[in-house]
Amino acid sequence: MSTLPIHDRSGAKVSEYTLDEALLADKGDPLVHAEVVAHQARARGGNASTKTRGEVAGSNRKPWRQKGTGRARSGERTSPIWRGGGIIFGPRPRDYGYKLPKQAARLAFRKAFSDRVREGAVRVVESLAPDEPRTKVFAALVEAVRPGPGPVLCVVAAFDDALKRASRNLPKVAVVPAAQVSTFDLVKYRNVVVAQDALPILETRLGRRGRSPS
Repeated sequence: MSTLPIHDRSGAKVSEYTLDEALLADKGDPLVHAEVVAHQARARGGNASTKTRGEVAGSNRKPWRQKGTGRARSGERTSPIWRGGGIIFGPRPRDYGYKLPKQAARLAFRKAFSDRVREGAVRVVESLAPDEPRTKVFAALVEAVRPGPGPVLCVVAAFDDALKRASRNLPKVAVVPAAQVSTFDLVKYRNVVVAQDALPILETRLGRRGRSPS
């Protein structure tokens, strides 16, 4: 069994939470890498575009007559072999995204979370809701409960407008609902702060019958 310290809003340890060891994973590093690559592929804009010979500006008139000039025949100046002509097999707008199989994505999520737990980088807080929707107030709360230096991922059960206003201007701090935390988030952020009411959602996703994190 793994135990996670539970802290109050001031950062003082008040109790411990026992996490079932069966929810953690010992293998799956290649799947973590594969899921991160898939996440980045889904984030690609895919908006690179070049013009074909039918799209570039230019006349469709033959530059010279077909025979009798001693030069190779040519049909139009928009041909790809001419300067200013179209591009052959150039990039076109497309979707680069793909997904891993559900079981592979779930194991990658479990492995990424397990690594953070075993590193001591996961801390449970009674509540992450600030007293008032101000960046200064929320920054002080995060500073008091963070497990260590570096970027912080705050996991909450629900994301309301007050929490959004208080956290959106903080660099290297992300607030994500437990149902939407991805393997990429757990790899990117070295410290994880979990609101106590978000733990059941995470446990459901870590379990065999949890939702796929993809």
